[in-house]
Amino acid sequence: MEVKTILLKKSVFEDNDLSAAKLRKELADKGVFLVNVMSSPGAGKTSTLVALINELSSSYRIGVMEADIDSDVDAVTVAKKTGCPSVQLHTDGMCHLDAEMTRQGLNELGDGFDLIFLENVGNLVCPAEYDTGASMDMTILSVPEGDDKPLKYPLIYSKCDLVLINKIDALHYFDFDLEKCEKNILYRNPSATIIPISARRGDGIGAVVQYFKKILDQGE
Repeated sequence: MEVKTILLKKSVFEDNDLSAAKLRKELADKGVFLVNVMSSPGAGKTSTLVALINELSSSYRIGVMEADIDSDVDAVTVAKKTGCPSVQLHTDGMCHLDAEMTRQGLNELGDGFDLIFLENVGNLVCPAEYDTGASMDMTILSVPEGDDKPLKYPLIYSKCDLVLINKIDALHYFDFDLEKCEKNILYRNPSATIIPISARRGDGIGAVVQYFKKILDQGE
């Protein structure tokens, strides 16, 4: 008897890629720029978004979607510290968001935005495997994680347009070589833009703000 083998992972990815492409076109037609923000837990996604939104919100209509396995801590934090609309997405144990989950969050958030940040689940593996339908991908790497992270987790760095190296105010506390880290990122992704920042202190936030203004104002 012949047994047919089905590659489920391939099928799941293909279906999601189609959904993501459709969502991306819909957002582009509406003039909405969606940023998928990824990092390990504790790298500073939420604090970075708060700093960026407070600088950008006077010029653009901004919304935020916060994805976590449970709790609404991040959504409440962003809403309280920035005043921008924020929704919490619970993945019910899943370690990533896919395009249809993103669509559900967008439906809940509503229309009328120029820029939407999607804070993905804190994880360096699963979120990188699924296209969310975002206009661009951004990764935050923090100094305490080590400068070798891009070598250990290649996919997340190879697919990102923008990499922020956060917590540079703590460089003197850790064995972290900033130049080496940048080389490791560019080894994985030669076209990546890299900006060192301190979300807590504000270092480099102005450069990130200009990065997004250039994209939003010039449509690059």
